[in-house]
Amino acid sequence: MSKKRIKVLELTFETSISEEKITKEVTRIASEMNQDLANKNPIFLGILNGAFMFASDLFKQISIPCQITFLKLASYEGTQSSGTVKQLIGINQELKDRTVVVLEDIVDTGITLDTIVRQLSGYEPKEILVATMLHKPDALQKEVKLDYVGFEIPNEFVLGYGLDYNGYARNLPEIYTLVKD
Repeated sequence: MSKKRIKVLELTFETSISEEKITKEVTRIASEMNQDLANKNPIFLGILNGAFMFASDLFKQISIPCQITFLKLASYEGTQSSGTVKQLIGINQELKDRTVVVLEDIVDTGITLDTIVRQLSGYEPKEILVATMLHKPDALQKEVKLDYVGFEIPNEFVLGYGLDYNGYARNLPEIYTLVKD
């Protein structure tokens, strides 16, 4: 794959994961979920804003009875995690005794995911599973359990496929990595 460069605001990025590779991983994850979650009546919980593309592409390939809802949180400022999580939009569905599948765009520090899982536990679900398109193992600060992972990536800033830089570039079908000058 030749690396395409783009400029987003004042920063330069280059492609690191193609649209084709993303599609292949989403298909693999959906196939595993269709097997693993058959007869479990799961509820998928997409974390906004970043996971909207992953959630949409994945959900189109889920063939078992299920529901989806969304939770909006914020923990990023610019290119760095702020270290705090603010819950902006809550949960309206009954989660007690349900299999809850959290859909994340990226797990880096694990702070956001740890907060989500702790909050969800209070709703007494049967189980909580986590699917993420991207995982940065070298950035982890909290130990978190990931059940479905698309790609493990280095601890570098990425955008595209739902991920943004100051609100821009979520619409890109590929994933791009920040170019260090």
